[in-house]
Amino acid sequence: MFRTFSLQAATAGTLAALVGFASSFAVLIQGFMAAGASRVEAASGLMAVCVLMGLAAIGVALRTRMPISIAWSTPGAVLLIASGPLDGGFPTAVGAFVVAGVLVVLAGMWRPLGRWVASIPAPLANAMLAGVLLNLCLAPVRAVGEAPAAALVIIAAWALVGRVRRLLAVPAAVVAAAIVIAATTEIDRAAMGSLWPQPVLLAPHFSLSAAIGIGLPLFVVTMASQNIPGIAVLNLYGYRPDPGRLFRLTGLLSLVATPFGGHAINLAAITAAICAGDDAHPDPARRYWSAAVGGLVYVLLGLGAGAAAAFIGAAPPILIEAVAGLALLGPLGGALLGAVNAPTGREAAVVTFLVAASGLTVLGIGGAFWGLVAGGAMLALARAGKAPDPA
Repeated sequence: MFRTFSLQAATAGTLAALVGFASSFAVLIQGFMAAGASRVEAASGLMAVCVLMGLAAIGVALRTRMPISIAWSTPGAVLLIASGPLDGGFPTAVGAFVVAGVLVVLAGMWRPLGRWVASIPAPLANAMLAGVLLNLCLAPVRAVGEAPAAALVIIAAWALVGRVRRLLAVPAAVVAAAIVIAATTEIDRAAMGSLWPQPVLLAPHFSLSAAIGIGLPLFVVTMASQNIPGIAVLNLYGYRPDPGRLFRLTGLLSLVATPFGGHAINLAAITAAICAGDDAHPDPARRYWSAAVGGLVYVLLGLGAGAAAAFIGAAPPILIEAVAGLALLGPLGGALLGAVNAPTGREAAVVTFLVAASGLTVLGIGGAFWGLVAGGAMLALARAGKAPDPA
């Protein structure tokens, strides 16, 4: 096995892990805190998903000899930010995480459920995701109004580095934000120096409104924006893993992470292209080392989750939101394009987007779910009004 090891593949895997972590760890911690987690609980959740997905990536890559990358659900974290505090606090969110994890496992075991998720019209799924992302993507603009000097430095770093290499734009913004925050904010250096994880066990609290408003949308966005695209990326590069087996694995890992505050573990989509592409290695049979090494780097990064949470907890929230918003501009653009690209169903997609972005809460259920309901109703109404084809 080790005779196939490649330094080129290891470099690609290291880059994928560093980019994936730096681009979205702030979103993850902010999502946990928005759902009611303390700083220690948020660090525990980050540690759980990071270590588990890293170990899974190592095991899957070495077993299948395919560059299968595992990640956390960034859209799921944004969903938590959009939903805000829940009745019952973070344990209620953890209960919703359990529901989402069970649904992912069922999607891997029971093919009709997986087909049902895949059959959700792509414009509606993309519109729901865009609606969830919109508010956070406005944060860089708000940051310029609240802290112009610091925000402009972060945005300039993101824009200038992005012109040279787009993949490094968000990590550059993270570095710029770290420098600005360290220079202008008093950081708890004792907390920053504690690199070892402090896992916190949380008993889930189950709520029907949270299961419908958080658990179900988390399942949908995880499947529609991570798992299914992740399989598509692997297929694009000639790899044909068993989707059901991978869905079951990531769903079970999500359930293992939930007692520690973790939300969702899934297949990677964007970083999967780094590990599976030609840049990882000319020989496709040796690219699996990129996913394995990337998993090892994720494990090491997960052990520093406490320091990351302490840093973000001490930073001005608007600057953290600005970095997160910059990281999500690409996914927002892709979701908007996917929502309105096809003329068929465009109006239903716009309705889904507006309702999901509105912050609407009915019966304790957030706008992401109601956006899908409203868009689905519009789509059904449009189809019902069409005359049957004489042919």
